[in-house]
Amino acid sequence: MAMAKPPGIHARRAALRLLDAVFRRGETLDIAFNAATKDVRKFEDKALARAIASEVLRWLVDLDTAIDSATKKALPEDSKARMVLRMMLAQWLRLDTPPHAVIATCLPLLAGGPRRLAHGVFSTLTKREIALPEAPTMPEEVAQRWGERSEDIAGGLAEPPPLDLTLKDPTQTEIWKTKLAADSLLPGHLRLPRGENVEKLAGFAEGEWWVQDLAASLPARLLGAGEGRHVLDLCAAPGGKTLQLAAQGWQVTSLDISKRRLDLLKANLKRTGLKASAVRADALAWEPKHHFDAILLDAPCTATGTARRHPDVIHRIGQRQIEEMAELQASLLARAAEWLKPGGVLVYATCSLEREEGEGQDLPSSLTIAPIAADELPDGISPAGDGTLRTDPGMLLENGGIDGFFIARAIRGA
Repeated sequence: MAMAKPPGIHARRAALRLLDAVFRRGETLDIAFNAATKDVRKFEDKALARAIASEVLRWLVDLDTAIDSATKKALPEDSKARMVLRMMLAQWLRLDTPPHAVIATCLPLLAGGPRRLAHGVFSTLTKREIALPEAPTMPEEVAQRWGERSEDIAGGLAEPPPLDLTLKDPTQTEIWKTKLAADSLLPGHLRLPRGENVEKLAGFAEGEWWVQDLAASLPARLLGAGEGRHVLDLCAAPGGKTLQLAAQGWQVTSLDISKRRLDLLKANLKRTGLKASAVRADALAWEPKHHFDAILLDAPCTATGTARRHPDVIHRIGQRQIEEMAELQASLLARAAEWLKPGGVLVYATCSLEREEGEGQDLPSSLTIAPIAADELPDGISPAGDGTLRTDPGMLLENGGIDGFFIARAIRGA
C-alpha cells in the first residue's frame, strides 16, 4: 500500500519547479508560475509556493553560505539537494515553518543519499540556531554594478512590498483610506499590507482603483492635467499609466506590441470606465498620424528596480541584458522625440536600477530637461541635482519602501 503524501508537498514541488524555471531556463517567476503550480488547487498553496521560491531568491547568497558551513564538501551549485536545502532554510528562517514540518514536506522531494544528506545538514543548522543578516547579501556581480548604493538597496529587499493602489479620483483619497483602512503617501495613493486578495477589496469591481507601486505612478503624475490634450503612452500595457493619464484628463493613445498585454489593458479600461485608444504595433516601426502634446515612454528594461516583488531579477539579469535594453531604449527615445509637438513634454522612465538604463541614457538633442520639483514627489523623495529622479528600494523604508525607478522629464524645442 502506497504511503500518503504529506499535506503541503504539492506546494513544495511547485516551488521547486519555479526555482528550476528561473535558474535553468532563465524564466521570470510570473511566466513560470502557471505551469509550475498547475497541479496545486488551493489559492493559499499556490501563494505558498511562490513565497518559498521568492524567499530563496531573495536570500540565496546567505542561504548558500549557511549550507556550505555545514558540509565537508561543497554541494554543486545546480544540485537538487542544494536547492531543496535552500527551500528548507527559507521556510524555517523566513516563513516561520516549524522544522518538523519543513522536514516532512521537503525531504520527500529527494531520494536516496541526497535525502539523508539534506536531513543531516538541516538538522545541524537548526541545532546551531543560525540566523540570517538584517538585509540579504547581493551576488558579487550585482553588488559591483550597484556600487555604493548596493547596501542601501539590499536593505529594501529584505521584505516583500506592501500593496499599493492608485485611485481613479484623487479627491476621494481620505474616503478610501477609511474604507480600506489604508495609509497614503500622496493624493490618489493608498498603501495596504501585503497578502490582500485584491479582487475582494471594496472598489475593485467598481473600478475605483488599480494596483500600481507608488514609484510606478510618478511618471504619469509628472505630466499633470491633460485638459483634453493628446498623449501617447508608449509600451503601455498592462495599462496602469494609461489609466492614470485618462483619469488626469488626457486623450490617450496606448501603444504596445503584445496582444496579451493589450488585452489586459482593455480589461482594465473596461473595469474602470476610462477611455483610451489601444494600438497594437512595434514602436520602432509604427508611424503616428499626428504629433502629440506629450509622450510617456515607460521603456522596456531589465526591471531590476522591481526586485522587492520579483527577486528573480537579481539572478537572471547580467551585463548582456542591460546593454541590449539600453540600446533599445535609446532607439525608442529617438523615435518618440520625433513625434512630439514643439513645446511638447516627454517623460522617460525605466523600472531599473542600472545606470545604463537611466542616468547613462542621453536624451535626443531636440529635448531639454524640464526639472522635476520636490513638491511633485512624496515626502522623503528628492530629485537629483540635474532635475531627474532616481528612486531605489532603500528609500521610504519606514513607510514600506518603494520600487527602483529612473525618471527624466524633457521639453521639445521649437
